[in-house]
Amino acid sequence: MNCPCNPENLYKDCCEIAHNNIKNVISAEQLMRSRYSAFVLADIKYLSKSHHSSTRLSKHKYKELEKWTKSVDWVKLEFLNSTENTVRFNAFFIEKGNLESIQENSFFCKENNHWVYLYAK
Repeated sequence: MNCPCNPENLYKDCCEIAHNNIKNVISAEQLMRSRYSAFVLADIKYLSKSHHSSTRLSKHKYKELEKWTKSVDWVKLEFLNSTENTVRFNAFFIEKGNLESIQENSFFCKENNHWVYLYAK
């Protein structure tokens, strides 16, 4: 299977490494890519684990998120740029027949010795 974050890579050689053990993530960009893949795969446990504890969603919100991630067809991830703690990207998906996108400038930090998503602007 090709990796959702970059179809030129195999999932097993890319995001699956992070999904199996978040401590293998070595950068904010790698975490963002693994989170995108988790959205595509509706891996809500990983999304929760990769979210900072101070901004983590409630169980109810994660259930709603899981339902939504399964209701759309993910198209591609467009990486724009990054710094040590930020990543700017576009995520494209089809919802109800329309091509939609999420453009985000996400902020990341380390918590419990691994990278986590903090918030987005």
